[in-house]
Amino acid sequence: MRVIAGSAKGRSLDAPRGGATRPATDRIRETLFAILEPVLADARVLDLFAGAGTLGIEAISRGAAHATFVERSAEALKTLRKNIKATEFGAHSDVIAANVLAFLEQRVAGPYDVVFCDPPFADVALLEATLAHPRLAAALAPDASVVVRVHKKHQPRVPEGGRVQRVKDIGEESLLFLRYDGGRGGG
Repeated sequence: MRVIAGSAKGRSLDAPRGGATRPATDRIRETLFAILEPVLADARVLDLFAGAGTLGIEAISRGAAHATFVERSAEALKTLRKNIKATEFGAHSDVIAANVLAFLEQRVAGPYDVVFCDPPFADVALLEATLAHPRLAAALAPDASVVVRVHKKHQPRVPEGGRVQRVKDIGEESLLFLRYDGGRGGG
């Protein structure tokens, strides 16, 4: 894997050993960031279920000001920290070693302009709980985008107050672009 574009273009990124994470492929990242490019300048990014950090790192490389990565797997955290060091994005990153729902309960700050949500495909209940968490909605900047990567067979229910603005199908996967009503709006 590599960073596709921006200030760290071409830098290699490692993937965690084992099959516990699914780093976003080049094709997925190219499609995703072609859509998000207009909103990335100086954006604050929250990368939930971060794995190796490929989405948050790509966002920083393309102009995001800061990314907060939330991951619980020790192997993925080790790889994530290595990738942040390799791209020299330490000053633009925070790594939170936590379960995503516990993070939302206790630590979520914001406001975030872009949120990546990429949990295990089959755990739709975890995804729905994350998307419906009131502190996620409260941590969003006005007009924030929440981007959810899902398998087409495992579509979540959209939470109350959220709406799907766009769906981009890529092979067996879909990228859902959500907006929420009533984000905290600023500060």
